[in-house]
Amino acid sequence: MTLHLLDVEPRDVAAGALGLLLGGPAPEPLARLRLTDAHGGSLILGVLGASHVVTARARGEECTEEVSCDAIGAGGAPLPPALRSGGYGFSSAVTRTNRLELDATADGLRARAARDTAWLCGAFPGSGSALTAMTADPLPDGGWAWRTWHLYPAGDTGEVVTTQTRWTP
Repeated sequence: MTLHLLDVEPRDVAAGALGLLLGGPAPEPLARLRLTDAHGGSLILGVLGASHVVTARARGEECTEEVSCDAIGAGGAPLPPALRSGGYGFSSAVTRTNRLELDATADGLRARAARDTAWLCGAFPGSGSALTAMTADPLPDGGWAWRTWHLYPAGDTGEVVTTQTRWTP
């Protein structure tokens, strides 16, 4: 099972505080999942305090991606809607939603992580909808693709931040 009930308060509580840092040192995650591919590559998905870090390795190359409230202070930039650089492609979206939709999204992500070993989900205390979920797949010729969901409940509403990344060395 790759569903983790975390006993820490989330550090990131709003989409507007998130940044993106590429190539930095990977912070120690609260929960992690390591995946491998048929070409000797590996990927580590990590849940931070309601954010994420990914370290991908393939063909002797490495890519580290951190999306968190600490990313900007560590030299990153505010979370972009899209970024392309060499073999790295990233996109993000922020959706504001009502609490019923947020709770349904959280339930679906938790269920998927509970049954699929390529998924990682970290749920935070205080709200059943405060969570980070991640999944990844190896690319046929080497490299990785991953997706993340960050759910931030706020009273009767909430925010869902989704990211998609594709990396080929």
